[in-house]
Amino acid sequence: MGVNLSLRLVPDELWDLVRPLLPVFVRRPQGGGTAPADERAVFAAVVFVLTSGCAWRHVPPSFGVSPATAHRRFTVWTEAGLWRLLHRAVLDELGARGGLDWASAIVDAASVRAKRGVR
Repeated sequence: MGVNLSLRLVPDELWDLVRPLLPVFVRRPQGGGTAPADERAVFAAVVFVLTSGCAWRHVPPSFGVSPATAHRRFTVWTEAGLWRLLHRAVLDELGARGGLDWASAIVDAASVRAKRGVR
């Protein structure tokens, strides 16, 4: 299940966009711990949680990543602005391929009413 699910959640084309955007892994200053987890496996586990809605503690062991590692890396990536950067990279890639109709996207975005007091 793990390899097939990971490849479905994070195909090579997506991973090629994500990999350069990930912050560099920094070893913990106190030392100890285990070797850094495979970034693609961690990313796949995070995508699994975000798309399935399951709790972090229910990350399947088949990903080869502990729930704590997945959650900790999600937090680091969120603070580093990864999701905004990835969104932009996906839009740029779609635009470069001619697969994004900017006029429709702009009209669609303009038709959504903004919530009061939200920036």
